[in-house]
Amino acid sequence: MPHICHKMGRFGLLRHISSLPSPRTCCLHQRVFTGSHPCYQNTVLGHSCQHSRGVSTALSQHIHDLSGPEQRLLTKLFDGLIGGQRASLAESITLVETQHPRKKELAQVLLQRVLAYRIEQESRNGGKPVAFRVGLSGPPGAGKSSFIEVVGKMLTGRGHKVSVLAVDPSSCTTGGSLLGDKTRMTELSRDMNAFIRPSPTSGTLGGVTRTTNEAIVLCEGAGYDIVLVETVGVGQSEFAVADMVDMFVLLIPPAGGDELQGIKRGIIERADLVVVTKSDGDLVVPARRIQTEYTSALKLLRRQSKSWNPKVIRASSYNSEGIPEVWAKMESYRDAMLASGELQGRRRAQQKVWMWSLIQETVLCHFQNHPSVREALPQLEEKVTNGAISPGLAADLLLKGFSSSSS
Repeated sequence: MPHICHKMGRFGLLRHISSLPSPRTCCLHQRVFTGSHPCYQNTVLGHSCQHSRGVSTALSQHIHDLSGPEQRLLTKLFDGLIGGQRASLAESITLVETQHPRKKELAQVLLQRVLAYRIEQESRNGGKPVAFRVGLSGPPGAGKSSFIEVVGKMLTGRGHKVSVLAVDPSSCTTGGSLLGDKTRMTELSRDMNAFIRPSPTSGTLGGVTRTTNEAIVLCEGAGYDIVLVETVGVGQSEFAVADMVDMFVLLIPPAGGDELQGIKRGIIERADLVVVTKSDGDLVVPARRIQTEYTSALKLLRRQSKSWNPKVIRASSYNSEGIPEVWAKMESYRDAMLASGELQGRRRAQQKVWMWSLIQETVLCHFQNHPSVREALPQLEEKVTNGAISPGLAADLLLKGFSSSSS
């Protein structure tokens, strides 16, 4: 997995988490963003160096010093980002998605500043999130892109700012992606109150990229109050998006036949809302039947929330029937979860889940690059291929060699 091995930059952060803060490193980010947006100055002087002192210290020690051009770049990106400039947001997401070690470090500095700015905004909002995150998944051909365009245009017409993070699958052979979702959203892509960002999975499981969670943070920092995350495919491994959004919406076509059997129980259990798409013309009757079947099926599943029962609703992107009702259900969900405090708790739990996900990826890369493992790996792979030893025994030998040489 070559793409994983670029993540070693994060591993260096772990070595410094327990270090004591020093006056020099605590103020690194203040120096980076001196003279930046006035709304941010209180955040830097107040919350950032008190609440996140340990993280800032670790990050600062990992980066050492920023050059003049790097400081100017981060200042320009941050000012443009919180000023609502779409070009700055796009450039910031590109910085987060990069595999270049030094640029990944710069991206973490930028993310810490945006996080502090977002926390300041939430404190002014009574502790409530300033944005609503919605994840959308479904089988190919369910009409996800068409649905997002219709919903997005309706929301921008109501005064919302909408960002769409569309994830496209990467080829297993060439590593490339079509990134064609944006071409299906022609009207929304021209809307100045909307931002669409297609990204490749680059081999990451779960239907999202490993940087999608960070891109969500950047979109919220740029003032987008609705963040829609469109994922690829559907199945047992394709609902990682549910661990980074406030609401998970499953889109299903009305005449999928046996293809619907590919949607296993795991993803149904995670759905907060099921939308039967393409409910128009000759497909109205099949759509009603599917709606009835899924409504009955959801009653048999254990409830995820004490404040919300998952709903099944029909909609058509072709004639916009049912689209306002879908958004009304989403608003009802958000209000119920906010009133009970479950939404805030869900976000806190998601941060922990995502941290451990990144730790697993980073530790795997560290394991693959360890000298003892790299030395023994070719011979053991050959023995496993020839059937001389079992894969389990080979894994145990590699782990023992890794543990003994690391201790």
